Amino acid sequence: MFKKVGVFLQMIKFEHTVFALPFAFMGALLGSVVMFGQLPSWSQIGWIIIAMFGARSAAMGLNRLIDRISDAKNPRTAGRAIPAGLLKVGEVSVFIAISFFLLFWAAFKLNPLSAQLLPIAVFLLVFYSFTKRFTWACHLILGLTIALAPLGGWVAVTGNVDWTAMIFYFTIVFWTAGFDIIYSCQDVDFDVKEGLYSIPVRFGVARALNIAKVFHILTGIGFVSLLFITDLSWWYVAGMLIAYIILFYEHHIVSPSDLSRLQTAFFTMNGVLSIVVFSFTLIDLVVQFY
Repeated sequence: MFKKVGVFLQMIKFEHTVFALPFAFMGALLGSVVMFGQLPSWSQIGWIIIAMFGARSAAMGLNRLIDRISDAKNPRTAGRAIPAGLLKVGEVSVFIAISFFLLFWAAFKLNPLSAQLLPIAVFLLVFYSFTKRFTWACHLILGLTIALAPLGGWVAVTGNVDWTAMIFYFTIVFWTAGFDIIYSCQDVDFDVKEGLYSIPVRFGVARALNIAKVFHILTGIGFVSLLFITDLSWWYVAGMLIAYIILFYEHHIVSPSDLSRLQTAFFTMNGVLSIVVFSFTLIDLVVQFY
């Protein structure tokens, strides 16, 4: 049983939760402080964790289920659970259904708007996995999906959406799209062969990396904007400066002629960035309140 659980966790890349979960917490923190002048409750944080686990597990399960045929053909992904025969399609389907149940349960426990926005969230969670079959804008669709984490955190504690929430949302949209473009550079040859779409396929690796830089510049602008429209102060500025250094280093270690450190740029750097920005935001707000 424990081995099977490990296979499921590997299938959904549980360790990649570090990308979105810190920003979900950050959305909850900012929303609660901006709207109510207080930190979110532990109950709200608990339901956000359940919602995030459900949403991300459902999305990754769907992605692996939908991509199982192409994954089997790609040497980089042939060892994934479904093409490798470690999990059956039926098992993954049940896992997806349970994950969606957790998302729905948590959303209804949080507030009416969280429940009302579920159709949009479910649509994006399902739709993303099909986009690379017909558009090179698939990275932006992934960004719109992943960025539901901070927006969902905001909605979970406030029950509404305002311009601050949307600025934070699109900041994470461009951050996600940027690092996904970098990550997809490793699959250009396979994607061309299979007729799949991506920005590296459409524009070439060199131009794709430049587009990723532009997206991350927009990410930086978004983080700066939050400083001026919220109660964030110097601790947040310190975290933001570290985040900029991380983004710069991420692009420095990857080039069209050398993708050998792409995994570092994708996972390590972006995982550290999300934790750093959230941690310094948390410190900033806790210092102000206590």
